[in-house]
Amino acid sequence: MNIEKLVRKNILELKPYTSARQSHSEGILLDANENSFGTVLPEEDFWGVNRYPDPYQKIMREGVSKFLNIPVENLFFGVGSDEIIDLAIRIFCQPSIDNAIVCEPTYGMYKVACDINQVEVINVPLTNDFNIDINAIEKAVNERTKILFLCSPNNPTANLLDKEKILELTKKLNIIVLVDEAYIDFAQNEGLIKYTLEFPNLIVMRTFSKAWGMAGVRCGFCAASKEIINIFFKIKLPYNISKLTAEAVTLALQNIDKRNEYIRMILKERERVYSSLKSNKKILNVLHSDSNFISFKVENPKEVYNYLEKNRIIIRDRSNQFNFAGYLRVTIGTPEENNLFLEKLNEIL
Repeated sequence: MNIEKLVRKNILELKPYTSARQSHSEGILLDANENSFGTVLPEEDFWGVNRYPDPYQKIMREGVSKFLNIPVENLFFGVGSDEIIDLAIRIFCQPSIDNAIVCEPTYGMYKVACDINQVEVINVPLTNDFNIDINAIEKAVNERTKILFLCSPNNPTANLLDKEKILELTKKLNIIVLVDEAYIDFAQNEGLIKYTLEFPNLIVMRTFSKAWGMAGVRCGFCAASKEIINIFFKIKLPYNISKLTAEAVTLALQNIDKRNEYIRMILKERERVYSSLKSNKKILNVLHSDSNFISFKVENPKEVYNYLEKNRIIIRDRSNQFNFAGYLRVTIGTPEENNLFLEKLNEIL
């Protein structure tokens, strides 16, 4: 597959901005108009933030490379996965001409990012059991289709999508297949990230927001072919990842045991909350979860949501999403938080 044929012409011809730190990051740095005296922040806590960060994301890429056994040159970091989604659209989709496919119900930012970039969105609904409809996707693809967005485990349905179907589509289709694995850590599944070394049109995203407990840091990353990664670096903002973010990620990768313990506790609570919801006869349906949240269906979602909100228990009302009427989504919290949620839910039901 020739990836360049999928890339917008102006991106291929783009001469990227060259930042000071691309050429030098050590020595007497008098090249970037920084404050050479230091920072107003306590320096022992803020890692030399008077200097611009590494635009090549070297330390983070090396850390994740070691953790996931993916070559450094196949990794790219963004300000959350949302930046990666936006960059992928801007790389491959010509505004007002090309289109992308989403499979609803799914994460809403795929469509929002396409709308911002004036890229048409084609919805190919998931099947009744919220999985991929291969035939429908193949029929929807046309000469202007550039990206297929898939979320696995899917948000808000919480289930893993069929791995073999994703790989079949990746082999068959001459488009970019972008798989969002933000919740893969809770699925006890290796996911698809290793297949990015095999398929030149596959991009797999992950995040530090969920299992790593770093949502406030805003750091996501993706694995893809070297060719795609090089284009990401070509068009990203010069210093998209701050030193604070890089340090936070580096420290996190030294605490993998703590991450694993968080996952264990969340999975244990997920099983307990799921069992409690399943046993409640007023709940119409509870979806199996491969994630850190559970979606469940009730007759009166607005009323249930409002009652919980009044009791300072905030969940998500997903009942307005395509083909998801009646469903609410609850994140797995601490045992105490889950107990209060279940208590108040029982009251309103």
